[in-house]
Amino acid sequence: MKFLNLIRWKNLLMITFVQLLIKYALLEPYGASTRLDSFGIFILIVATICIAAAGNIINDTCDIHTDFINKPDKLIVSKSISEQTAYNLFIAFNVIGVGLGYYLSYSIGKSSFFAIFVVISALLYIYSTYLKQLFLIGNIVVSILVACSILIVGLFDILPEITELNRQTQLFFFKIIFNYAVFAFSINLLREIVKDLEDIDGDKKTGMHTLPIVLGEKLTKNILFTLSLITATTLFIYVFNSLYKNIIVSLYFITLIIGPLIFTSIKIFSVKDKITYGQVSNLFKIIMLFGMLSLLLYKYILLK
Repeated sequence: MKFLNLIRWKNLLMITFVQLLIKYALLEPYGASTRLDSFGIFILIVATICIAAAGNIINDTCDIHTDFINKPDKLIVSKSISEQTAYNLFIAFNVIGVGLGYYLSYSIGKSSFFAIFVVISALLYIYSTYLKQLFLIGNIVVSILVACSILIVGLFDILPEITELNRQTQLFFFKIIFNYAVFAFSINLLREIVKDLEDIDGDKKTGMHTLPIVLGEKLTKNILFTLSLITATTLFIYVFNSLYKNIIVSLYFITLIIGPLIFTSIKIFSVKDKITYGQVSNLFKIIMLFGMLSLLLYKYILLK
């Protein structure tokens, strides 16, 4: 169980679930031309979660001193798993993930796509060892990488099948995937800021320069509220302009995504302790889950 917690198995399960939803709830049923068969999407998923697992491991390895202060009861590396074992696992997962990425890129005739896996793997390492200490940059980078775990399905499954005849249809589906990637980026950025608020004590003592340390807790909460409100407003405008004729879909977005997003952004002002910050972080994760589950509603959107 310690190993599963180290690799953040729940997050990896979420990545797997979302990539399967994109493939089998969006692309396959509604006429998109796709390159990956079932084995291909399996390889893509395994490659993605291996690299993500490696990133989680190196992040915990680099955060030993911070986690010892912020969450000693959840400390895994150096307590339940040695640093050397963790580092070996980091290397192994990266080798498997990048190796599968090379195989997949070559098999679809897009060898250059192999660079995507290398860059993501490198960025996860740089994030853990350096970028996360910097003002806001680390938050943005890790949120971009979360978005990439969604966008990568479109890159490997849709783009290789674009022709002059189907270009408009293919780009339509790619745009949908891109919109979900932007949503994932936005919610994850909010969650990263909340996690920085939660970990402010340990981050201060280890010399980090996160948003709440540089700007203060009160101003960070105001920024978090503003960003949440911008995200909720953008979603509401999208629903109003594009989905208003679909009552089921509109209600889904308003009650399970936009409403909870506004509630969570307001709740942040009443947070006084680490436990409540953790609850707010989990609320953002639930909002993201419901956002991804909306992929199941395209039968009401595309077949109206």
